[in-house]
Amino acid sequence: MYKTITAITLLALAVIPMPAEASPVTPREIREGKVTACSSYGSDCYTAKLVRSPVGWKMRLKGGTLVDCSATCRDTLRRETVDFWHDQRERNR
Repeated sequence: MYKTITAITLLALAVIPMPAEASPVTPREIREGKVTACSSYGSDCYTAKLVRSPVGWKMRLKGGTLVDCSATCRDTLRRETVDFWHDQRERNR
């Protein structure tokens, strides 16, 4: 009895479509080849070139540094550039 219920449950879970993983970049950013992020604390903005790598999306900063995109490239760019020092101060409080 329990084996039957378990088998049916596993089969049902295998058939249910799982949501697709969210992409770190939007179709517009892919088309334009760049991502722009603006500060959460002011009016500063920063634009970086998008680079496709074998392990996922990266951004090339103005100095040539490649930065991996985490959840979204825009949020990662914002945290690594325009809000970097503000976030460092917040973490040290």
